[in-house]
Amino acid sequence: MSHSTEHNQTPGPSATLFIAASETDSNLYYATKFIAPDPFIYLEVKGERLMIMSDLEVDRARHQATVDRVLSYSELERRAKSLGVKDPGNIDVIHLVLQDAGLGDILVPPTFPFLHAQRLQELGYRLRTKREPFYERRVVKSDEEVRHIEAAQRATETAVAAAHASLRRADIRDNVLWLDGEVLTSERVKKLINVALMECDCIAQHTIVAGGEQACDPHDEGSGPLPAHRSIIFDVFPRSAGSRYFADMSRTVVRGRPSPELTKLYQTVKDAQEEAITNIRDGADGAVIHQGICDRFEKAGYKTGLVNGRMQGYFHGTGHGVGLDIHEAPRISRTGSLLQEGHVVTVEPGLYYPGLGAVRIEDMVLVTKDGCRNLTNYPKVFELG
Repeated sequence: MSHSTEHNQTPGPSATLFIAASETDSNLYYATKFIAPDPFIYLEVKGERLMIMSDLEVDRARHQATVDRVLSYSELERRAKSLGVKDPGNIDVIHLVLQDAGLGDILVPPTFPFLHAQRLQELGYRLRTKREPFYERRVVKSDEEVRHIEAAQRATETAVAAAHASLRRADIRDNVLWLDGEVLTSERVKKLINVALMECDCIAQHTIVAGGEQACDPHDEGSGPLPAHRSIIFDVFPRSAGSRYFADMSRTVVRGRPSPELTKLYQTVKDAQEEAITNIRDGADGAVIHQGICDRFEKAGYKTGLVNGRMQGYFHGTGHGVGLDIHEAPRISRTGSLLQEGHVVTVEPGLYYPGLGAVRIEDMVLVTKDGCRNLTNYPKVFELG
């Protein structure tokens, strides 16, 4: 978009335009509350919120979407043809609506398709975009949104409790966990979690159940036999199929007898995580909270850096916003954000040392005026017995 500039203020009268699928674009879902797997047109024109829908979706949109008006794509297409457009496409249809409104400035999301942007510029429109959060109000959660997130979190806790129960039932043979006569693998436990979540009408992807050395890579989802006496990281972040809101929780457990060094690592992360939670409130700086954890780990003797070509220590952010996306504004990290009443954020420090093991503990909290409310009820138990 050669002529576009990026800023967060909207000068003068302009239209907002999306051409996207709301199933994958959470800003569009937020604006319309309408779920569709194929791209559709959404416009905000002079305070009116419009959707332009195909014959396939127009009736459903009129019943389900929270917009002001749903226009028929095929009717606009016929009008464009009557005006001499031979084979009208999305842009021709949008052009008609914007001409009717007398608007020449368009605000588009950063993900807006380049081909469409080019066509609009050729027609003389001025395009601007802005950084996320595209809708600032998305960052501050309503009471209803918090209830949706909490419901997804209760489902997460149910599923993780079932998984931890299976680890408690497991036998230890040759430093590996066995259950019901078979080796207990990451895959088996992840399937148990994901099926339990489906029974609660939640859908999980990329669930992490990673033990031993695998846990030392924060995004390794885990595979193969689960080790005894070593830490196993569970990181579970499903989306509710009904509300489309996410939850996010991590717990680190061990089945068997952890080494004293691993127990100390766990206690260090748990203390840092719980102290960080006490520092969260309206107006707190995410960068300061993150730096506090880094300083605390350094002081405890846990260094961060490259060893034998691999990062170890603490090398990810402390937290992120959760809502219709699993990662959204704000951030509790090196770059940080000012926290605000109504933000829902994770607090998830971790320490990762190949050879010793890894620990990550994550709760999800709602920022309040003078503190925060922990939305996570699940206990922090390291040794499962």
